[in-house]
Amino acid sequence: MSYIIDRRLNSKKKSTVNRQRFLRRYKKHIKDAVEDAVNNRSITDIDKGGNVTIPRRDISEPIFHHGEGGMRTKVFPGNKEFVVGDQFQRPPGGGGGGAGEGKASNQGEGEDEFTFQINQEEFLDFMFDGLELPYLVKKQLKNATQYETRRAGFTNAGSPEKIHIVRSLKAAHARRIALTGKDRKKIRELSKEIELLKQQLPNPETSLQINKLNEEIELLKQRLKRIPFLDDFDIKYNNLVKIPVPSSKAVMFCIMDVSGSMTQSIKDMAKRFFILLYLFLKRNYKQIEVVFVRHHTHAKEVDEQEFFYSRETGGTIVSSALDLSSDIIEKRYSPADWNIYIAQASDGDNWDGDSSKCSKVLHEKILNKVQYFAYVEITTGPHQNLWQEYEKLQSVWAECFAMQQIREPADIFPVFRSLFEKKSEGAA
Repeated sequence: MSYIIDRRLNSKKKSTVNRQRFLRRYKKHIKDAVEDAVNNRSITDIDKGGNVTIPRRDISEPIFHHGEGGMRTKVFPGNKEFVVGDQFQRPPGGGGGGAGEGKASNQGEGEDEFTFQINQEEFLDFMFDGLELPYLVKKQLKNATQYETRRAGFTNAGSPEKIHIVRSLKAAHARRIALTGKDRKKIRELSKEIELLKQQLPNPETSLQINKLNEEIELLKQRLKRIPFLDDFDIKYNNLVKIPVPSSKAVMFCIMDVSGSMTQSIKDMAKRFFILLYLFLKRNYKQIEVVFVRHHTHAKEVDEQEFFYSRETGGTIVSSALDLSSDIIEKRYSPADWNIYIAQASDGDNWDGDSSKCSKVLHEKILNKVQYFAYVEITTGPHQNLWQEYEKLQSVWAECFAMQQIREPADIFPVFRSLFEKKSEGAA
């Protein structure tokens, strides 16, 4: 007979430890559920927590139970219908759906889907799990504000809490050896003379010599005792210095087309993409700056509020945004100090002849300064002329240039993940 005793703390209640263990165990299923939630949410609710539903069959767990055979007695509280020895037929297997959707059934069994609540922090953790800015390099800044304390050897002055005991004792021991080496050598030589004299036949002269040598040894030992065990000069202190630390400082340019060819639904998809990007940057990187650029026939740098909610529109000249971004990089973000990233979203429709200019600006002024350039074309039809020009660039700048297409809202999150998923070490 087996006895199973549950000694877990809070075994009958939900605890933080058990919750985290559950989230780790069903990470894949929760990530899929979070992706579905992101695709179906509005722009204002995209970063909130909420209910997550996963199929019940995916969370089945092993259980302890008695094996077949042997003698077992089960007592169920409240049982008034059956007694020991009664037999009853097992219900037939089948799905819980019964006869059909919305209809009652007299057979079948099953289980409902499992729904649970996750907070905003957990939701964002799963939403951005496995993502990073590609090819982020640590660069030394002239006005770095980050410092790291490191050991730089030892010093003879310092505060008591910085005393290095072992080093101090070694210094004291070395000092005593250096100062007493000559006297100790003399003591050993005198001791050998005494031993030689003792081996001779005893006589008054030999005894007198031995006594004289012993007195000399005693004087030497007293002089050795006057040497301090630890002197102020022996005390060594840890030398700690502050040095500037290379900082992974980065800037992200968000370039959005707001021209008249961008319908409201296309603009909404572009905004959803940039909101995901903005949340990802602010959550995962402490030292990150975001530059928002909107453009139609003219481009201008705007703040976050205007970037997402302004209603300004017009014709389409994409090169105006690239020229402005190039000027901002030249004035404020030196490639020697900054990791520069650019994400551009457009429907691909551009003024005749301007797409070739965009390609030229990227090739000559931008791509040789940035770590990564991501272009997203939002269109349900065939690729536009801007995509075709960018394809030529991608063949030359394959390592730092990425292109994706979004056709419907459900494509936004998969495209976002594919653009910013962690690169393997070999790829970097």
